[in-house]
Amino acid sequence: PNPTSQAPSTSLHRRRPHRIHQPHNTMTDPPPSKKRVSIAEPAASSNGTNGGRSIAPRRSMGPKQMSLKAFTPDNYSDDEDDKFFHDEDVVSGNTTGINEPGKGWTNGAITPQFTLHPYTRSGRLQLYSHHRRWINFQSSWSRIGAGSTELDAVHSESSSGKSVMTGCLLDEARTVRALVAQLCECFYKQGWATGTGGGVSIRVGGPKENRPYRVFVAPSGVQKEDMVGDDVFELDMDRNVVQPPKTPNLRQSACTPLWYVVYKHVPSAMCVIHTHSMYAQLATLLDPTEQSSVLRVTHLEMLKGVGNHSYDSILEIPIIDNRPSEDLLATQLEQVILKYPMCNAVLVRRHGVYAWGDSWEQAKAQCESFDYLFETAVKMKSMGLESGLVPVSGSYREDEVMEVETSPLAKKQKVETTTTTTPTPAFNAARASNNDHDLECSTPTTIPLVPRDAKLLLLDIEGTTTSISFVKDVLFPFVLENLDEHVSKMDADALVESVTALRMDVEALDANHPSRVQMADAFLDFDMADLVAVRSSIIEHVKALMAHDVKATGLKALQGKMWKAGYNSGELVGHLYSDFIPMLQWCKSNDVKVCIYSSGSIGAQKLLFGHTSEGDITSYFDAHFDTTSGSKRESTSYGTIASKLGVKPNEVIFVTDLEAEARAARDGGMTAVMAVRPGNAPLGEEAKQELPVVRSLLQLCGAD
Repeated sequence: PNPTSQAPSTSLHRRRPHRIHQPHNTMTDPPPSKKRVSIAEPAASSNGTNGGRSIAPRRSMGPKQMSLKAFTPDNYSDDEDDKFFHDEDVVSGNTTGINEPGKGWTNGAITPQFTLHPYTRSGRLQLYSHHRRWINFQSSWSRIGAGSTELDAVHSESSSGKSVMTGCLLDEARTVRALVAQLCECFYKQGWATGTGGGVSIRVGGPKENRPYRVFVAPSGVQKEDMVGDDVFELDMDRNVVQPPKTPNLRQSACTPLWYVVYKHVPSAMCVIHTHSMYAQLATLLDPTEQSSVLRVTHLEMLKGVGNHSYDSILEIPIIDNRPSEDLLATQLEQVILKYPMCNAVLVRRHGVYAWGDSWEQAKAQCESFDYLFETAVKMKSMGLESGLVPVSGSYREDEVMEVETSPLAKKQKVETTTTTTPTPAFNAARASNNDHDLECSTPTTIPLVPRDAKLLLLDIEGTTTSISFVKDVLFPFVLENLDEHVSKMDADALVESVTALRMDVEALDANHPSRVQMADAFLDFDMADLVAVRSSIIEHVKALMAHDVKATGLKALQGKMWKAGYNSGELVGHLYSDFIPMLQWCKSNDVKVCIYSSGSIGAQKLLFGHTSEGDITSYFDAHFDTTSGSKRESTSYGTIASKLGVKPNEVIFVTDLEAEARAARDGGMTAVMAVRPGNAPLGEEAKQELPVVRSLLQLCGAD
């Protein structure tokens, strides 16, 4: 038997469970019915018969088909599905409603002739020799586009072949509709489109083919594994319905407005896929604060499959926040597409992913590659590894044999700076910076190890154990957002104590300090019994001091009380890098002491580590130090801390994200190490040469 075309199973036939085929008993059963499904017309004899049997006439074309130009290029095998019809219907003349919804749907009742050929050797040979399994309207496809070779590290365009159906628009539309259904069924089987979720949009035509675009979109609320081509909408680029689905009572996918955002801002896009992949959703939750605007991935082979990136590129996949309905995502999607033009996908937090390509094949291949990267990032996180960090070993480096030559693509992704920015001290609400250059830094460095080179680890918090922007983006906004409510609940004694301490904070500043200038009127006397005036003064003092990142006793005391309330209520959750807990566990099992030294108060440190996404981890620490032991930029402070710990300075490794602190610790006799984390202030060239650099705290663990 001839191999079957894919088109019937997705454009006319619901894929219900097959009826059980009972074997024919020649002794007791009557002869089987001669009803069958014709795949192709048999060759007729000269008298119009075939072995004495009369031949049923072919179904005549309707007026629309008659008006279209036939298209049969030499290099294209005519679709046998055009000849698919039920003999008994033709013989009986029952062909009037064959294109109506439900007419011709087999609902699983497919005759045995359709299922035998894949199970015979000749059938399999014929099927896999020249019959592709995917329905298509183009002659060929390759992930490698024109002008590229298989040896290129980066591929941006695919080779989509030539259209084989432009001469028959009805045939093209029918094929694309069936293809949309086939893709949806495929994604359902992969677990990406369960519960009627997800969808596909394909557009054809356009200026390259000298005709208007036609956009085919999946419907909403339909079981994706049971979709047929009759369920698919055909639209124009203004979202007007050109041809509704034959199946009644359907609505366009809720994703439709977002597909059109992609088509508007990515002119090359010809297909957009939306999935509810579990790993896509989990990838948006790798940052427990859920503040991350991107997911970073680097040094993975499947980066080649997402377009515009190579194995050693740093891929940034933008993340947007979910909304109650899909259409409300349009503005966010538009913004990140323009901001990240090199990425062919956008993650939606706690939702899924949108991916696109310049053909349906490229969109599918890239969506599969993205999902592979999402799964890898999630599983690396469970191992204590960060997917966005460049590995320090185990990966070939050009600088081992020659000077690194930066590719034009990499240059676009790096931060271009002409001056060195003075880093902001830790726990001072530093903003996240773009330090991609440091993350892919290949400068050789010698990393000290515990317990071989030191007995004790002394760690900074911001930019080392915790995101550099946690204080700026989480803790400080919490204070400002809840300040009025907190002050309104303070009693008279607490109000007087707080305002007195805050006024002393301001008075201790230089006369020209912007916070003191802003609060010049605060030195006017007012009645402490006027609690309304006292509350107002407290609020103004806090805002003035926080606006300029002032570290002062009165301010810290008030902030600490507010943070404690936030942590206790569960509104605040301390952020930790994924390698921190594994490092603490390793140090505990190897008798290496771990201490904290931060400009944040000891109370604030314990609050953060006592209320993390991993629970209370304060038991891992042997001691806490803050600026009461001295400024972190003064070398004498590190000698003081070593003395309190009962060790020599050279028996301590201090890890920080700030160069000034590292140099002060080094001058104080300690071994200083620079921590490179996403968002940390970019390192100066001197620091890279002078100081060891780690991208994971686990790099410090290892030798006796």
